[in-house]
Amino acid sequence: MTKVLAFAGSTRRDSLNKKLVKFAADKARGAGGEVTLIDLRDFALPLYDGDLEEAEGAPANANKLYEMMKLHGALLLSCPEYNSSISGVLKNAIDWVSRPRPGEPPLVAFGGKVAALLSASPGALGGLRGLSHVRSILQNIGVLVIPNQVSVPNAHKAFAESGELIDEGLSKKVNRLALELVDVTRKLGAN
Repeated sequence: MTKVLAFAGSTRRDSLNKKLVKFAADKARGAGGEVTLIDLRDFALPLYDGDLEEAEGAPANANKLYEMMKLHGALLLSCPEYNSSISGVLKNAIDWVSRPRPGEPPLVAFGGKVAALLSASPGALGGLRGLSHVRSILQNIGVLVIPNQVSVPNAHKAFAESGELIDEGLSKKVNRLALELVDVTRKLGAN
């Protein structure tokens, strides 16, 4: 079964991207994926600091996240856009997890993984500008990022009380992206 690790690049309790990734995770389950939905709030990390890493090693939460990522062949990420770029929380998590570990191949938590990207924003572009930065970072560390992506504009009005997307067209796009993530990961044998 295709193992998918799903999370939003936000720690805000009522994050629109958390709502979106939860919705997308349900679609990935429906497509046959074994989905683990996590909250980066549960993996609080200090800002990456090479001196801290040298003195104390990677923080325990970085190691937990690293081990989780190694066990999953696919990543389903809903990425907030901060000033037209990636959120600091998401970038920091990537930085800590990408650090080399003794006895492990470089970038083992990322290399050969397949990722699908989504974004949600109250703005008219739905966080679209930030996704190109996330895509570039992930591709540079060996992740195959699916070309299709979904941005949800006016996201503060996009969700029903049930957590479903109100717009049927957007709902179908998220479903197709989740299906593609599970299918491509399975075909590549990334599990």
